[in-house]
Amino acid sequence: MLKEVFIFVAGATPQIITETIYALAQKDPPIYPHEIYIITTSTGKKIIKNKLIKEGILNELFKEYNIPTIPLKDESFIVPRDEKNRELDDIKDDNDNAILGDCICSFIKEKAKEENSRLHCSIAGGRKTMSFYLGSALQLFGRPRDKLYHVLVSPEFEANPEFFYKPRKNRIIKTHDGKELNTKDAKIYLAELPFIRLGNKFFLKGNTFSELVAESQKEIDMALICPPLTVSLKDTTIQIGGDIKFSLQPSHLALYATFLSIKLGCNKKLCGNCNDCYPIISKTEPDKRLKDLMIEYYKKIRPTIEEEMNNKAWNDPSLLRQYISKINNQIEKHVKDDKISDCYIIKACGTHGNKRYGIALDKSKITIE
Repeated sequence: MLKEVFIFVAGATPQIITETIYALAQKDPPIYPHEIYIITTSTGKKIIKNKLIKEGILNELFKEYNIPTIPLKDESFIVPRDEKNRELDDIKDDNDNAILGDCICSFIKEKAKEENSRLHCSIAGGRKTMSFYLGSALQLFGRPRDKLYHVLVSPEFEANPEFFYKPRKNRIIKTHDGKELNTKDAKIYLAELPFIRLGNKFFLKGNTFSELVAESQKEIDMALICPPLTVSLKDTTIQIGGDIKFSLQPSHLALYATFLSIKLGCNKKLCGNCNDCYPIISKTEPDKRLKDLMIEYYKKIRPTIEEEMNNKAWNDPSLLRQYISKINNQIEKHVKDDKISDCYIIKACGTHGNKRYGIALDKSKITIE
């Protein structure tokens, strides 16, 4: 069973919390929270605690609509803190906005790691920047099952300090100018907002909101600007897009095709900023996959030269690294743009003497023929 996690951004209008909980409880089947989190300022926290907890409005909602009671505790409130660990009382400047964005992103990132949860995020309350950051964080880390909402209320009831949800029995409440309203006339509509989900597409490593956005933009740009790659074993050529075509030595091409083949065999549906498909070449020996596949591809390229099958390159890490360097030099020579060539070269990562090697290009753009 999924754990339903309700997440709100809120400020001086706690109504959006009860209105959203009410609206989700009216769905068929109803959605009840297992956890509730409210991202707010220290000022908003005081207002929400006073209205929803001290005045008992949240418990009234739970009782009236038979919603399982979820008490609001201190850990239910996510309040951004400044460099001196003080809770922000408002969002006033660029620094406060940066702190807020990092806080929301970090929180959503962690909650999205929970395997058996579904996030229900409401952007109806708080500063507009709070809503923006929550929606953006869900784009960066949200999964297909996670939801984004905005709650809409009849104009005459919107932000009315006496209206928190539509009660079962009609009540009379007053507007600021003394006009009486019947709660039976109130309409609460929960709009589910579509959003682009990048969570399963990229493997982001940034810590701050700005770093995550820059990293995501780079991944998107790379995916768009890098043309497809075709390796022809018969012609010993590499073709990039429609304009770039060049030859590699048979042993070099066999090694390059090997790295591409390992990437194509990765279980992940989409490539991202990870190195799961990068085999290790240690100081003493390469990954066994490299040797086996390289021999297989070399046989396809040079099927009549059996004596070369035992070439020491298959087992010699230092010689393989020389091959990698020469392959990369050829790619960079023919692909003049560094940003584009970065998609095709064989990259290294990890510690010295135990590095992983692989190609960043998305496997959907790779063909070996």
